[in-house]
Amino acid sequence: MKPYLFLLIVFSLYGTLTYGQTRKELEKERQQIEQQIKQINNNLDQSQSRKQSVIEKVQTLNQRIAAAERLVRINNREANMLSREINANSQAIDKLRSQLKTLKAEYAQMVVDAYKSKSQQNRIMFLLSSDNFLQAYKRLQYMKQFAAHRRQQGKEIQIQTKTLQELNEKLFEQRKAKEKLLVQNRQTIEKLNKDKAAEKELIASIRKKEGQYQKELERKQEKISEIDELIQKLIREAIAAENKKLGSSSSSRFKMTPEAKLLGGKFEDNKGKLPWPVVSGFLSRPYGTRRHAVVKTVMTKSEGVHIDTQQGAKARAIFDGEVSQIMVIPNAYKVVMIRHGQYISVYKNIDELNVRKGDKVNRNQFIGTIGQDLTDGSTTLGFYIYKNSKTQNPAEWIYKM
Repeated sequence: MKPYLFLLIVFSLYGTLTYGQTRKELEKERQQIEQQIKQINNNLDQSQSRKQSVIEKVQTLNQRIAAAERLVRINNREANMLSREINANSQAIDKLRSQLKTLKAEYAQMVVDAYKSKSQQNRIMFLLSSDNFLQAYKRLQYMKQFAAHRRQQGKEIQIQTKTLQELNEKLFEQRKAKEKLLVQNRQTIEKLNKDKAAEKELIASIRKKEGQYQKELERKQEKISEIDELIQKLIREAIAAENKKLGSSSSSRFKMTPEAKLLGGKFEDNKGKLPWPVVSGFLSRPYGTRRHAVVKTVMTKSEGVHIDTQQGAKARAIFDGEVSQIMVIPNAYKVVMIRHGQYISVYKNIDELNVRKGDKVNRNQFIGTIGQDLTDGSTTLGFYIYKNSKTQNPAEWIYKM
């Protein structure tokens, strides 16, 4: 096969594979967002029966709008990537067709030349007319090489024909995939515009009674802060109890054994790569202090995050560890604490338990069924990460939270 032809095929296929790997990641992200939107839609459907407040409806709509906007961006990126693949493959097809035409022309000429000297007598005369034995030997070698070259040309034509066919099929699939993405984007944008219009109407109704909603949100924030403070107290008590066994009186930092140091180090090594504490769900309340998304006069604060999921979903451990505490907290079902060296992961709103205090658990092991939130009826997991007695932002630890 000619070197330039070989390089063309290699680079064409390499480019396709490189883009394909990136597209695979985009497709995975798109599927995750679609799953989030599906979950949000379920929450909106369930809210019809549990009399969800106007503010909660706006928040849920806002989550769906944000997810839809991310989906549109992902689809656009994937469509642009497909366009680059289509252009690259179209150029490769044009070059292959040109080179295949040249190969066929060369092969046809060889067939003609072979036909002219096809008789056994012609070949013998060609050899016998040599001036000496060396020339006769060279002519014999030439005849063999000519025959081998003709066979190789035939094989190259078959290979190039097959490659061209595969590229054409690939091109057809890419164009079909791009069209599908564009159709999906048009549908998503249409729904997105409807959601934005509905959100605008709901926000207008909230503005008329902003003082009333402000008080409602402040009461809810007080309950959340009370639970967060209680969890903080339980964390300190757990640290003090563990340290007492090792002769320390500290309630703010664990006294570390060699085993605990090893486990804590492994936990740190997985920062940003830990799994979500649910199989599927979406972030409904982020970590930290910020203005409320709808009623801007209200400040919200959370020491952890809230994750909405489907009814009956189970919480799972984010890393290997030991169940250090299980407590019942008013308005929060049960709270499960799992120690990972100097770190503790906390799972709030657990209804039915699959673990007991002292159990060793593994990464992704189910620890219990998540209960329905007592304030709004949603299936929401409260999730916290502590380093000793200090809270951490779970979004910095959990993969793509």
